[in-house]
Amino acid sequence: MSLHPSLAAVRRGVRRELAGLGPGPVLVACSGGADSLALLAATVAETRGTERHVLGVTVDHALQAGSGEQAARVVRQMANLGVHETVTARVQVRADGHGPEAAAREARYAVLGELAQRLAVVTVLLGHTRDDQAETVLLGLTRGSGGRSLAGMRRRFVAAGTSYARPLLDVARDDTETACQVEGIAWWTDPHNLDPAFTRVRVRRTVLPLLEQQLGPGVAATLARTADQLRADSELLDDLADQRLAALRAGPDGRGLELVALQRLPEALLTRVLRRAALEAGALGAELFYVHVQELARLVAARTGGPGPTQVQLPGHVTAVRAQDRLLFRADPVTG
Repeated sequence: MSLHPSLAAVRRGVRRELAGLGPGPVLVACSGGADSLALLAATVAETRGTERHVLGVTVDHALQAGSGEQAARVVRQMANLGVHETVTARVQVRADGHGPEAAAREARYAVLGELAQRLAVVTVLLGHTRDDQAETVLLGLTRGSGGRSLAGMRRRFVAAGTSYARPLLDVARDDTETACQVEGIAWWTDPHNLDPAFTRVRVRRTVLPLLEQQLGPGVAATLARTADQLRADSELLDDLADQRLAALRAGPDGRGLELVALQRLPEALLTRVLRRAALEAGALGAELFYVHVQELARLVAARTGGPGPTQVQLPGHVTAVRAQDRLLFRADPVTG
């Protein structure tokens, strides 16, 4: 008997991802929503009869009343779906001057990375869908983030030594919900995903439906496809920027970045080098926008003793300072 098309779409994405992995367990991040539950169920189904172990983890951000009970429900669901081991992790979300969404994401990835290292998993699977990708592209465009925003979320990436993958970036949210319905899986809807106070929620519930209504169906798929087309170019430039940054750091004393060398870089590489240097210094990636990078570029271009900025404050309590012939980054004390 053939699978329901939605169920087949979810499993196909998971099967493709697992086929490219080496031996070892996989960890599936599961919030209890339809996307992550569909991902978890498909991963269990696709590894059945193999030596691959599936670990399910849910992260309790403790941001809502009853979050502990919800985490316990998800643990029971994961066990009932057939994972080999379940894990729940409670994190403390500290805004520290940036938004709650960014703070929660930072705390979540920190604990996922810690668990992945401790459990020796080969990769962490995340349940982001094609609709999430479209929303990310739109949000990036509104922030003026340039080509990086159009490239959207990466299908695979490594952060702090942990590998992550998003097998469902070609799968619509409607399909993950239908897949859960077909398998009789009840999912939880996070109240935050319905709160119009969050920009992403307004994009999801108002902006994208309006675009579909005015421009015709398929807008989300088109945005996601655009991200795919531009990601290869963006990743190549990022690789070149990494090489240039490493070369700049290999100066005689390793202190800061030489301004003359920065000034010789083409703009497309300069902005990427500056962004990466800021991130390494502790700037918050989720809130480091194009305007900040442009200010860094102005700082680099300014003549010593002439008009122009002498320092730039960055999100995450980091300041970039022009000191003689170097660009330096310093951590600022957190007050309050």
